[in-house]
Amino acid sequence: MPKKKLSHRLFSALVSLLLHGKPISRSSSNTNTTLPHPSLLHKSSSSSPPMEKLAVKTLVLDVEGGLLRSSSLFPYFMLVALEAGGFLRGLVLLLLYPLLCVMGSDMALKVMAMVSFCGLRASRFRAGRAVLPKWFLEDVGEEGFDVMRSAMRRVCVTKMPRIMVEGFLKEYLEVEVVLGREMKVIWGFFTGIMEEEEEGGDQEEVLLEEKKMLVDVVGFSTSLEFLQHHLSHCCKEVYLVTREEKARWSALPRDKYPKPMVFHDGRLAFRPAAGDTLAMFTWLPFGAALAVARLAVALAVPYRYSTPILAATGLSWRLKGEAPAPLAAGAGDGARRRRRGQLFVCNHRTLIDPVYVSVALDRPVRAVSYSLSRLSELISPIGRTVRLTRDRDSDGRAMARLLDGGDLVVVCPEGTTCREPCLLRFSPLFAELSDDVVPVGIAVDTAMFYATTAGGLKCLDPLYYIANPRTCYAVQFLERVDTSPARERRAPSTDVANLVQRRMGDALGYRCTMLTRKDKYLMLAGNDGVVNTTQDNHSAPGKKKMQ
Repeated sequence: MPKKKLSHRLFSALVSLLLHGKPISRSSSNTNTTLPHPSLLHKSSSSSPPMEKLAVKTLVLDVEGGLLRSSSLFPYFMLVALEAGGFLRGLVLLLLYPLLCVMGSDMALKVMAMVSFCGLRASRFRAGRAVLPKWFLEDVGEEGFDVMRSAMRRVCVTKMPRIMVEGFLKEYLEVEVVLGREMKVIWGFFTGIMEEEEEGGDQEEVLLEEKKMLVDVVGFSTSLEFLQHHLSHCCKEVYLVTREEKARWSALPRDKYPKPMVFHDGRLAFRPAAGDTLAMFTWLPFGAALAVARLAVALAVPYRYSTPILAATGLSWRLKGEAPAPLAAGAGDGARRRRRGQLFVCNHRTLIDPVYVSVALDRPVRAVSYSLSRLSELISPIGRTVRLTRDRDSDGRAMARLLDGGDLVVVCPEGTTCREPCLLRFSPLFAELSDDVVPVGIAVDTAMFYATTAGGLKCLDPLYYIANPRTCYAVQFLERVDTSPARERRAPSTDVANLVQRRMGDALGYRCTMLTRKDKYLMLAGNDGVVNTTQDNHSAPGKKKMQ
């Protein structure tokens, strides 16, 4: 077919789409057939619904146009700039935002990639697997997701660098093939330059072979730019929806995630759109000064006076239910046991969990923790903490000495923090140390920064927490659990630990899982959470079942 004739036919089809909102259809016989509008893919219609047809077809899906609801890619590059590069790099990208708005989309994409990636070590880049998936999932449209999941085979194309989206698409949406631009690497560092995507690649040959084998290949997008992608020429049919229709897409519910979102890293607790990022940088000087003042109050003023002062500055907390009364020494066989200390078992949200347990009890407690930094220990308002070694025998002896001394001990059997409404597997050691255990449910709400990290500097965790404009800790004491069956070996300690986990999950409304600290650090940091492994270790953790 002459090029002029082909260009004229394509131009006519695009004009028809813009004027009438009809999708474009391609067929090998060059016969134009009218297809149902993609908005009918998830609704009933008098026309034959294409959902069932997609079950035997290969779908070429435009990630930006056919899956994500947002039309702006700026927040995702800002996440890379801030989380992988630092605040200075993020500030540079923010200052360039007015220029990005007047540039063409392709040029703006190249500039954002240059600022976000230039100079980063390629082997240490894990934002695509550890940070971005959470924000991508929250931006997925339910309608586009339903279309994608109904296809027999899914091929996703993206304008973003492939390293940004591949982990999200393959691990959380179970996409088979992801096509995107590669970032050029020199001497192990990203140059910030995106390589041009080559036409006639292996995937295009596979799609052409599928067409020869009578396997239909269809495309789905909301952007006319998708028609310029070389894979669109392999599609027999291309479905396009209007921007107005896409604006009505709803967010994908969490219960429809193919894989639950349990672990994610990064400091930002908000999606960094341009306006929100500007607000964050405006707040940072005030937040740093306020953090120093809050820390001084927490260290110098008693609990009963410091908590209302801190609440007035935004660090609030609330108690659900009633705090347990102190155990008084009794007579008879239980006297010796009741003279021992009391063990409080809580889920782990941040390093400050024991502080708020102590505030809620209005009594000093002893906290036991793994891998606590010297700075965190120095600024702790509850005094010296006890370090655990992850050796079962030595850790058990250390906690037993505290309980024998009459101390109130707070332990987090998850062994690591979890941000999502999930509980990790509880270590059963606590069930073998005391007959009387008080579960404590902890929930944390932050406005700007997360106070935990897997791949960053842990010593900054409490500083990030108190630098938030607003936070709220919720502490809930549950009924005591009798762990004597585990102590007397009448029941496995793992059963008692699982019982405590289920009760805490029911009280908080959290999902109970069998995931562990090792799973978290293998996924987010590429190590087992104890010692650093080879930085190039990108192996995914073994899959654990959800209860």
